[in-house]
Amino acid sequence: MATLGELERAVMDLLWERPEAITANELRDLLSQRPAADGRGTDVKSLAVTTVLTVLSRLEKKGLVERERNTRPHRYQAVTSRAEHTAELMLEVLGSAPDREAVLARFIGTVSDGEAETLRKLLGRS
Repeated sequence: MATLGELERAVMDLLWERPEAITANELRDLLSQRPAADGRGTDVKSLAVTTVLTVLSRLEKKGLVERERNTRPHRYQAVTSRAEHTAELMLEVLGSAPDREAVLARFIGTVSDGEAETLRKLLGRS
């Protein structure tokens, strides 16, 4: 699974927050309202809609976004939820590890007590 650049991640965050598909113009407007990850804000007000469309096209090629072509302008939405995407990333990383047990042990050793309890409950369901 390909990694996401800063703008791709920002677009995906917005798409994951919305249950309905939205246009590139709406995305650009929403991006202009978001502060930068460092909290200082970013100059995305000058972000061209063509840039947003390019990012959406890349995300579509990566299989993360789908485009509704039956409307104009096209509308975009995430293919999977943030949780599903994150789980896929975790499985990909785990699958590439030569010693999966060591990776799992290290991961479990870093979770909080509350997260460990959640893991116990989830494992108890299966």
